[in-house]
Amino acid sequence: MDAAIVVPGTNIRLGADALIGLFPGVGDLISASISGFIILEARRLGAPRRLVARMVGNVAIDALGGAVPLIGDLFDVAFRANLRNTQLLRRHFERG
Repeated sequence: MDAAIVVPGTNIRLGADALIGLFPGVGDLISASISGFIILEARRLGAPRRLVARMVGNVAIDALGGAVPLIGDLFDVAFRANLRNTQLLRRHFERG
């Protein structure tokens, strides 16, 4: 969702989140809904409530920041809530 494609000639990575976010209004809602599936899966895998709450916060920040016209599209590229959430989840399960 966050880093599938490299912009040629740069180190900038884009994903579906940034592309979906280009659709005014509904784009960020759709993106947040897709991100919700990652959170549901984390909960199903037994992630603690505190971790799930932090993941929800990341998605909320991404959705709110992405909703700002024009600047929000740049924010979607920079914030990468889904990558943050998968890193949080991976670290949690690696610690055991």
